[in-house]
Amino acid sequence: MATTVHDPAGARPGYLQLLRTRGAWTFLLPGFLARQPFAMLTIGILLLVEHTSGSYGTAGAVSATAGVSMALFAPQAGKLADRFGQGAVLMPGVLVHAAAIALLTTLALSGAPLWAVFAAAVPAGASTPQIGPMVRARWASKLAGTPLMSTAAAFESVTDEFTFVIGPVLATALCSGVHPAAGLVAEAVLTLVGGLLFASQKRTQPEPSRSAAGGRAQSASALSVPGVRVLAIAFLGIGSVFGGMQVSMTAFTKEIGDPGLNGLMYGAFAAGNMIAGIVCGAVAWRSTPQRRLLLAYPLLTLATAPLWTASALPVLGGLGLLVGLCIAPALITGYTLVDSLVPATARTEAFTWLTGAVGLGQAAGSTVGGQLIDAHSASTGFLVPLGGTAAALLVLLALRKALTPRDAETAAASGVGHREPLPVD
Repeated sequence: MATTVHDPAGARPGYLQLLRTRGAWTFLLPGFLARQPFAMLTIGILLLVEHTSGSYGTAGAVSATAGVSMALFAPQAGKLADRFGQGAVLMPGVLVHAAAIALLTTLALSGAPLWAVFAAAVPAGASTPQIGPMVRARWASKLAGTPLMSTAAAFESVTDEFTFVIGPVLATALCSGVHPAAGLVAEAVLTLVGGLLFASQKRTQPEPSRSAAGGRAQSASALSVPGVRVLAIAFLGIGSVFGGMQVSMTAFTKEIGDPGLNGLMYGAFAAGNMIAGIVCGAVAWRSTPQRRLLLAYPLLTLATAPLWTASALPVLGGLGLLVGLCIAPALITGYTLVDSLVPATARTEAFTWLTGAVGLGQAAGSTVGGQLIDAHSASTGFLVPLGGTAAALLVLLALRKALTPRDAETAAASGVGHREPLPVD
């Protein structure tokens, strides 16, 4: 159930109010620039290695190595950012990433042994800056306990989806129109410039836990919180939707002889996600995030059920749009909920666990979907989103009590009628 909520000054807590938050633009603009490479890395590696090796299989394996490495190392980077500060982690991190991309590009272009290219993909993925979770942590440090927190989560979901629409297109255009390595070079430059600009905005970064604890860093991981583990499993299921949809739509359009329409099909899916994200952020909800997630996730599972039956492009496009409409509420609610489950000193790490879970689910979804497609047909690949979300839904329902906020105070901050003043200029 939703209602329009007003702050003490009578302002509606929507996107305009969100963007008036003091200091928001100082981290939003460089953050938007720095997060573009996140969606360019794996496709840039894929296109470069396919050009140098002549094998999509090899290119996909190298790209997946970087993607899995990124997902596994992201939470550690988030934990370090919580402990020492985002700038302290980003400054050396973007330099390491630029060097790793330069090494990978050089090895691929010089015809180095395949094992060396695989080895270089590990640091390239592991050093990828986690700008999205860091932006979310900055919003949370400013807006925790206010009605605008869910609006910020929706805004970030839309931004992420926009990134994953334009990032791959930019990388592909550069690789095909300029040079096979141009996509990765652009990725490294954007990471370096955007990351350093973002890191320099120290006034808006959350206080490091080491400082907050009077010099005694807190060592407990965000993953030790049961609710974070449950959300990570839910986000694995969401990742399987992204991975399964990508590989299956590509195979489907190729199977019917219109591979060029793959972008249009995936665009419908992405558009649904963006539309739902915008709507979710424009609504102030009465119901708790736990209830919204337990409603949104079953709807997502149901939306994926008929995908494998699609036999024509218009039908597939419509079903893809529907799935996209159902993904955003689950993602937004999960990101909103995690803020009430972990202490402020572990926010960045918690967000990176969820982002990493989406990445792992995406890698697994594309791999399993590809195997099903090779063995049967393109339509069978669409069973992956259904299987992934159904399995995650069972865990979510069985362990739903773990999603209860850690104490009564945070529950009140997320519940009905909370009216903390909103931080605006």
